[in-house]
Amino acid sequence: MTSTAGPTATPRTWTVSAREDTGPIVLVGLRSSWAPLAKQTVVAALVVVAAVLSVTTPWLTVTDAPRMWTGVALAVAGLLLAGVMARWPGVARAELVVPAIDFVAIGLLRYGTGDSRSVFLAVVVLPVIWMAARPGRRHVLYPLLGTCATLLLPFLLEMTEPRASELVRLAFAVIVYGATAAVTNELSRQADRRLSTAQRRRRVAEGEIDRAALVQQSLLPASTDGLPPELRAIGVCIPAKTVGGDFYDWFPTHDGAAFTLGDVMGKGVGAGMIAAAVRSLVRSTVDETDAATAIRRAAAGLATGTSDVESAQFTTCFHVRIDRDGHARWVDAGHGLTLLRRADGSVRSLRSNRRGRTTRRGRCTEVARRAARRRPGQQFERPQRPAGADAQPRCWRRSAMIPASAPRRCG
Repeated sequence: MTSTAGPTATPRTWTVSAREDTGPIVLVGLRSSWAPLAKQTVVAALVVVAAVLSVTTPWLTVTDAPRMWTGVALAVAGLLLAGVMARWPGVARAELVVPAIDFVAIGLLRYGTGDSRSVFLAVVVLPVIWMAARPGRRHVLYPLLGTCATLLLPFLLEMTEPRASELVRLAFAVIVYGATAAVTNELSRQADRRLSTAQRRRRVAEGEIDRAALVQQSLLPASTDGLPPELRAIGVCIPAKTVGGDFYDWFPTHDGAAFTLGDVMGKGVGAGMIAAAVRSLVRSTVDETDAATAIRRAAAGLATGTSDVESAQFTTCFHVRIDRDGHARWVDAGHGLTLLRRADGSVRSLRSNRRGRTTRRGRCTEVARRAARRRPGQQFERPQRPAGADAQPRCWRRSAMIPASAPRRCG
């Protein structure tokens, strides 16, 4: 913020747009076109390992090696097809073809490694879950049909009629895998619904925060039309988040103008609400000629009793009243970051002639104040903070602070 002699400055405006869209948010992670390749890699690896173990391990039986290796070849072919889908995402719409191939490959693997005595039937649960996890009840029927194909494939190859006990065993296996598909589909549906609800709530919350930022920006002075022609002010506030606790303000008084710089501890909507309250309370002291008294009145308006101790929230503030003749009276309530730059380019920090104090409850008992004569061309400035914006200046511990309570929910 500057105060110099000269014409009224053209204000710089900042625009904040509020998001009204409450639709689903697309989570960017693993590309969907690569998902079939990742799934098929696991299935193909298990089928290959099963075939290798059957050949190299003496206690595993190989009843039909050509059919077993045909199943391995089909699983690898499915892996190549998934790779094509990853390379050309448009082909991924036929993703269900890959688990359908896996049902046949696992059926051939089972037939070639002992048929009903095979220990590798459990691999079929992977394509079952793959299909059932997709949205829609029809994706419960697809894995059910695939499981039937896997279990009935040996009878189709041998062209024999199954025994009654074999049919009961196969029917029970189909029911188990069908139940697995149904449960997987339902859990997937509920997870998608919870995710969509959370995304809508997040978008609504983001929209409310954007509107709060819009309101906060609208509270900052946008022009200097009401200030005396002898004074010029320029200010900008860019919060670390969408809504922040830093603020500045200026307004005309009966004999000049008043300027305020404030910083609420913390960031976000809570700090922004307190900043708006501090601004309003300081503006309400427009009829007060003494800057220190004005800040005391603002501090008294913010005090909420014992809740000050519970919230541990405070605000630092620098407030200056400048008369038309150049006489300035300021109060530093814990801010300590204001400079006076003269017309010749020299700069000095505005130090208070006595230290402010705070009680254990945080109520302001004394504010540091001083008066000076502003000459034409002099500027009041707030310097940039050093790296680490959250680092507290040393002078905060030596100056008074304006306490503020954390916002409460009404109702």
